[in-house]
Order: sequence, then structure tokens, then C-alpha cells
Amino acid sequence: MAHLPGLDGEGRWDIPAQLNMARQCHNQPSDDVAVIDLTGKARRDVTHAMLGDMVDGLARALQAQVGTGDRVGVLLSQSPWCLAAHLAIWKIGAISVPLFKLFKHDALASRVGDAGARIVLTDAEGARLLGDLAQPWIADQAGIDGGPVAFAETGPDDPAVLIYTSGTTGAPKGALHGHRVLTGHLPGVAMSHDYLRQEGDCLWTPADWAWIGGLFDVAMPALALGVPVVAARMAKFDVVECQRIVAQGAVRNVFFPPTALRMLKAADARIGGLRSVASGGEPLGAQMLAWGREALGVEINEFYGQTECNMVASSCGAAFEARAGCIGKAVSGFDIAVLDGEAPTDGEGDVAVRRGAASMMLEYWRRPEETAAKFRGDWMLTGDRGVWEGDFLRFVGREDDVITSSGYRIGPAEIEDCLLTHPSVATVGVVGKPDALRTEIVKAYVVLKEGADLSASVLQKWVKERLASYSYPREIEFLDALPMTVTGKVIRRELKARAAAEGAI
Repeated sequence: MAHLPGLDGEGRWDIPAQLNMARQCHNQPSDDVAVIDLTGKARRDVTHAMLGDMVDGLARALQAQVGTGDRVGVLLSQSPWCLAAHLAIWKIGAISVPLFKLFKHDALASRVGDAGARIVLTDAEGARLLGDLAQPWIADQAGIDGGPVAFAETGPDDPAVLIYTSGTTGAPKGALHGHRVLTGHLPGVAMSHDYLRQEGDCLWTPADWAWIGGLFDVAMPALALGVPVVAARMAKFDVVECQRIVAQGAVRNVFFPPTALRMLKAADARIGGLRSVASGGEPLGAQMLAWGREALGVEINEFYGQTECNMVASSCGAAFEARAGCIGKAVSGFDIAVLDGEAPTDGEGDVAVRRGAASMMLEYWRRPEETAAKFRGDWMLTGDRGVWEGDFLRFVGREDDVITSSGYRIGPAEIEDCLLTHPSVATVGVVGKPDALRTEIVKAYVVLKEGADLSASVLQKWVKERLASYSYPREIEFLDALPMTVTGKVIRRELKARAAAEGAI
């Protein structure tokens, strides 16, 4: 296998004692194109020099109110200013908090409040979404005059980015990452794109840059590796718009979430000119891989990871033939095991990654007990079950109850809490129901208070207005009672079995 970025000649992490991600992304020739901006009416190429000026303007403005370790939100869609915002925050030694434009008030409030972010870099639309939750700064009004700003002296384990991930219980948790997290993504990103950084490579994803998949599987690695990245907005995935973006941006390398691939396949779409396609989230299966070869002209490279430790395994068509149902081989630098208890096993077990991986989180933000529970000895537990087939890792299933829908990982607890705030709802249980297009849809089983009369659409609207648009329950079923333990907890596995029987695929 060819040498991968982020590693030394022996396949070990190459991480200097002083490391700042903003500097990593600012090491390309100034006249080279950094971002191909398709967010306006016409294509606009942003060079590394232009992006650097935007970064310094924001960094200079932030320095007056933000210190080392302070959290600053970034509520921006794909755009050059989204990249500049994160880079400016890292440059001065602060911590960026990616936020999603589809979040509504309650979802934003929980993340902004938990992070303690007093300032959020955004645009006019984002300012309206924030309301009084934080002080909104319109990113493109910061100015670019005044000269360069010095890089903060940071190390690989100094905190840089706080990315929220959903779990099965309680509020969303923030995975805190150090400046080494970008280095930790580089070998897997390069591998999943058949050695990214070939002549003419240009990278894009329909995934929003508010998520680790968009920000660290695509946007920041592209800057660090000197590959132009396309910025384009799609409120929801659209096949025709996708084809336009690929053509107008001269895209050669794409990260497609599985749902996007399914929608392309359902539309019998064809996309030419691609050199690589990567996908992650769940196994695609032999039929999808065969379709990709015929319709996209490439071998789809599947990869595996999660917010807490990403890009740990990948396929690479340029190096070895994919195996349907498997999520590739361990990326160099990562030590992956399937555990039975604390010992590796050849059979099915808990997928785990050894401590020391560069893309592994520092901790769950201010949650020491949950951080400790994520580890078993020297291993970080992914919460997934798997089995080795030679040196291929086959994904078996999720150990927890996180719902995977259209590429999003959705925690049921947040939706349950939202539904319970409705005055007519007594109890509720939320699970994933199998769905051929979206992998799963969110389904809620609801018990109403005595005498209440309510439609499903009213509750769906209730969630849409308070959480993310993608996380509302697409199906709601009203029951007289939910299955409960003797201590009053909903037995979610019984609801999951019921939903699975209804939507088996």
C-alpha cells in the first residue's frame, strides 16, 4: 500500500510536539485554489491567500473577546466562511463548536448551553435561528484588513473542536477533540479516495460541514492536502442538483452517504468523470457496490468510524478488492480489535480501537463518568458489534439504540424528551423502524393523557419546530400503554421488535 499522509515511513502517527490545525490547513501555495464556491449564482474560486485573509479578519475580531480554550459556535452551511470560521477559532487557540442549520431552538439551546459558547459565528439566517441563545457574529462582516494574526502555540492534545453526538440516554454529548484530530483523519481519507491528492483531484460531499463526516472527512483534509474542496448548499439531497454540482465544480472525488447513493440508484442516475467515491455509515451490500461500478464508473470505497474516533477502517479499490458486507480493513495507524470482554476474539464481539489513535477524542465534554464508560482498559468501545473475516471487518449491528436515518445518527432520548413537553403526552418511546431508502425512520409510540385527543401530524410539527428537521418521527402510533420495567423504564427492545416486524426489509 502506498504511503499515507499523517504517518511516518513505518506507518506510525507523525505528530509534532507543536501542532495547530489552522496552520496545517494554511501550508499550500497562496495562489492555489482552496475552495470552489458554488453557493452563489456563479462559480467563484477562493485561493489559499484569499481564505487566509478571511481567517485573519475573523481571528483578529475574536481576539478581543475570546481567549484560549473558550468555545465559539459555528452556525454556517457549506461556504468559504464556514471554513474560515473554524480556522480562525483554532488559530487563536479557542475551541470551535459546529452547529447545524436544520437545528431548531431546543436543539441549538442544548448544545450552545452545554458548550458554554457565548459567541456564534453565523449569517443572517443563523442569527434568526439563535435568537437570544448566544451573541451572533455575522462572519462576513468581520473585515480582512490589518495584516496576519499569529498562530497560537498549541499542541496535539490541546482542545480544538467540540462535536456533539447523539446517544441513547440523556442529552447529546460533546466529543472534545485536540489539534491532532485532523492528522488522524488524513490516512483514512486518502485511502477511501484511492490515494487522494492525484492530479486534478477535487473533493465534495452533500453532507453538511456541521458534522464530523463533512468537516473532517472532506473539508479540512482537502485544505491540508492541497485538494480543492467544493462548497455547495443543498437543503435536502436532490439528484439533478447533485449532478449539476459535480459538473460545475469539476468534482472528481465524492463522499456520498448511503442514503444519497440509494436516491441516485432509485433515479437511475449516472455521474461521469469521477475518480473515487467513498461512503460510510452502514454496509452497502453487493448490489449497491455493483451499481456503483456501472453508474458511477468507480469502486465505492466504504469506510468506518464515529464522532468519538473516526476514519479507523476503510476499503481502497486501488489497493485491494472490496468485500460486500464488510467495512474495509484497519487504516494504518489504528489498532482495531473485536473484543469478548477485554480480550480480542476471532468471533463476534465489541468493535474497539486502541488508545493512542490520532482521531480519538480527548473526552466527552465535562462528562467524566461517561468518558470512563466509553473505555475498557486500553480500548475505546465503539458501541458496535463486528467480526473479523481475515483482515476485513464485518459490521454486525449497533449495540445501543441510536437510530441511523439518511446518514444521520439520531438519539431517541432527545426526541422523547421533546414529545413529553407536549401537554397531551403521557409517555413515549422512540425507536428506529427499518426503511429501504433511509436505513431507518424515526418511529414514536405515544400514550396520551386521559381524555386527550391528538393527531400524529400535530406531534410531528411539535418536534419539527423544536429539534432538527430530519429527526422528527415520520410515523407515530398511539398505544394504551408502553412496555415497562418494574422500575418504570420503557422496554425499548420490545418496541424495536414491533417496529422491525412492521418494516422488515
